[in-house]
Amino acid sequence: MSKAQFGFDTLKVRGGYNPQDHNYAVSVPIYQTASFELGDTDRMERLLRFNEQGYLYSRLGNPTVAVLEERVAALDGGSAALAVASGMAAITYTLFCVAEGGGRILTTPHLYGGTVDSFKRIYPKFGVAIDQVQNPNDVEEFKKALTPETKAIFIESISNPNATLLDIEAIAAVAHEQGIPLIVDNTFATPYLLNPIKHGADIVVYSATKALSGHGNAIAGVIVESGTFNWANGKFPQFTEPHYLLRDDSGTERSFFDLAPQFPFTLMVRLTYLVYLGAVLSPFDAYLILQGIETLSERVQKQVANTEKIVRYLETKPGVAWVSHPAAKGSPYQTLAEKYLPRGAGSTFTFGLDGSEKQVDTFINSVRLFSYQANVGDSRSLIINPPKTTHGELNPAELEFAGIPPETIRLSLGLEDPADLIADLEQAFEKSFQEVA
Repeated sequence: MSKAQFGFDTLKVRGGYNPQDHNYAVSVPIYQTASFELGDTDRMERLLRFNEQGYLYSRLGNPTVAVLEERVAALDGGSAALAVASGMAAITYTLFCVAEGGGRILTTPHLYGGTVDSFKRIYPKFGVAIDQVQNPNDVEEFKKALTPETKAIFIESISNPNATLLDIEAIAAVAHEQGIPLIVDNTFATPYLLNPIKHGADIVVYSATKALSGHGNAIAGVIVESGTFNWANGKFPQFTEPHYLLRDDSGTERSFFDLAPQFPFTLMVRLTYLVYLGAVLSPFDAYLILQGIETLSERVQKQVANTEKIVRYLETKPGVAWVSHPAAKGSPYQTLAEKYLPRGAGSTFTFGLDGSEKQVDTFINSVRLFSYQANVGDSRSLIINPPKTTHGELNPAELEFAGIPPETIRLSLGLEDPADLIADLEQAFEKSFQEVA
């Protein structure tokens, strides 16, 4: 299914799948197998030399997972995609691959807490240093923070948890002037609300656990390559050096770029990081994510509509100190939202409860419809206190730097009736402020 031939809603249901290739099954089959018959030694040689497409072992690739990869690549307008076992695996494999051999990654303080903590505790041990700009709203800061060792810029399109936005095109221009890629975590937006590749991103990563799936029943990640970045520009020798594994029929060693000039990054991550570090997505989980993607636009439309209604409600509450979402009145991100997110700026955001820590706890313990859990993008509405949970790895100074004060509550809006959600929040406000009445 050509992404140029069909629209988004067609691709989300049919992209990457031809029933004729799967015994005419209407639904994508679950290839629940560890390995595949090679046929004969001649076919085995063709597979190993990349002269024939096929499957050897599910750690390398699986037909169910391949449909998911092709579908997400089509939705994002990428040249290729790779599905892995979690969003954190997608980020780690991407950044380790781009900075292989050592280097620096330039990023912002507005990231998921687990990402920040991994940058602090894991990456330096593998020779990858992390730099953060002080004010990501100022593109000039990205320019000033670049060094000759910088291998990529990494940002979130809609930040976790405060739903802040960045000028993706301007940051992409900064990266490309330096000959390095822009990597965008597009988890909150999904390709339905935002296509970062159209705005200059070179690699897009997802926690497919979140809104791509939408049902909270599987852990997965996806890496999408744009196909437009020049990995042979001299800054990334890992893509152009020959490998014995990639030799042709005559025994000549080839590079990842030689073999797949449109997606050398994806091929290298698959044949190196996925194969040897092993965060493989199971066929059944890939199937579950595919089921969620089929209703992606319908779900996200309803979630965005619910979010905007809840934002309007919270703005009227005396017990609310602030609301952080691009749709909130006075948000500094309204112009960027109009440019990059005309369909809506996602369904996850934060607000500050104008009360004590005990009142925050009472509020969260009082809700009945909102589920208290560490996920977002679910069909159910969720609530959590980021300073103690999703960003609990950050110390007080880091929380302040990230703009996450102690009173922060994060909401992820689902598909329930908005009147019921407002009623649930209303009774939680009443209970939390009864203590000081």
